[in-house]
Amino acid sequence: MAGSLAGEEAAVVGGRRGGPLIVTEDVELLDDLLRLCAAAGAEPEVHHGPPGRRGSWERAPMVLVGDDAAARCRGAGRRKGVMLVGRDQDDPDVWRRAVEIGAEYVLRLPDSEGWLVDQIANAAEGVGRPALTVGVLGGRGGSGASTLACALAVSAARSGRRTMLIDADPLGGGIDVLLGGERAEGLRWPDFAQSKGRLGGGALEDSLPALHGLRVLSWGRDDEVVIPPQAMRAVLAAARRLGGVVVVDLPRRVDEGVAEALAQLDLGLLVVPGELRAVAAAKRVASTVGMVLDDLRVVPRGPYASGLDGSWVARAIGLPLVGELPWESGLLDSQDDGTPPGGNARSSLARFCAAFWDQVAAAGDTSPVTGPPGGGTA
Repeated sequence: MAGSLAGEEAAVVGGRRGGPLIVTEDVELLDDLLRLCAAAGAEPEVHHGPPGRRGSWERAPMVLVGDDAAARCRGAGRRKGVMLVGRDQDDPDVWRRAVEIGAEYVLRLPDSEGWLVDQIANAAEGVGRPALTVGVLGGRGGSGASTLACALAVSAARSGRRTMLIDADPLGGGIDVLLGGERAEGLRWPDFAQSKGRLGGGALEDSLPALHGLRVLSWGRDDEVVIPPQAMRAVLAAARRLGGVVVVDLPRRVDEGVAEALAQLDLGLLVVPGELRAVAAAKRVASTVGMVLDDLRVVPRGPYASGLDGSWVARAIGLPLVGELPWESGLLDSQDDGTPPGGNARSSLARFCAAFWDQVAAAGDTSPVTGPPGGGTA
């Protein structure tokens, strides 16, 4: 319920809401709040008391009232997104002041700094429902997982969904190649390898190559880079805050970075060729991935060995069946002509992806925002 931290009438400028309204005369507290706003990429409006300009109190996405200014804000109109901020951990009157100004949260610095940065950035970006995040991985090498990941992303973008495709497999050769965008301008994973803390969702989106109506984060051609879990966490969290759809192409091995990616998925798809060795390998992959990801489903792919079909593959692995991935002849020829996987809306692969999104796109995570450390709700 991130929206509960923003006023219903928050102004939006250039696709982004304005920064928070800060009300305080405490110079040291103001310095701290300005620093936190800078970290969140937001430009605040600062006043010593409730602003005289009509509408500023009501329109700001959130209001940060210093302990020193609470008495001056008693007469201001009641609204959502008001937070009382201070440093005194043992102030016995803080809850009374919070009730008097209608504050939703009481924040004590420095304990609540990390949480507050997130809320300022959420308010400035106008964050709503997080993106439905789907990971795709193969039961064995060469299963077609990257092809399906590309097709899902292309199909989602074609349907008008805001879409980002993230390549989490450093040994996969670069998923931008499948999209014909290996020379496209934009940042790649090596540029984010040292990322920590919070990335702005809009800044991430704007920095990536735009291909076939979606944004793509892939690997460089010559860089051998290990992505630390904190960088994977920062990138995926930024992508999810944008809403829409995020598709992640995953390797079969699970290291710390991949585990972080799995932890942020809403749903995982395990692509399994219809042969006994592939099923045996996929069971091991599913066992490892299942330790992190609760919702993992099977996408069998033909042609099938004698006596096998899609339902048998799903039962043998012990996971739900999404549907059988259709075999599409001429896929490589289409890529040579510049058509990415799923780029032909009439193809069997594109129809499979469209049906998948129709079934699950409404199942995005809407987990509520948790309370701040070092403070609480009023």
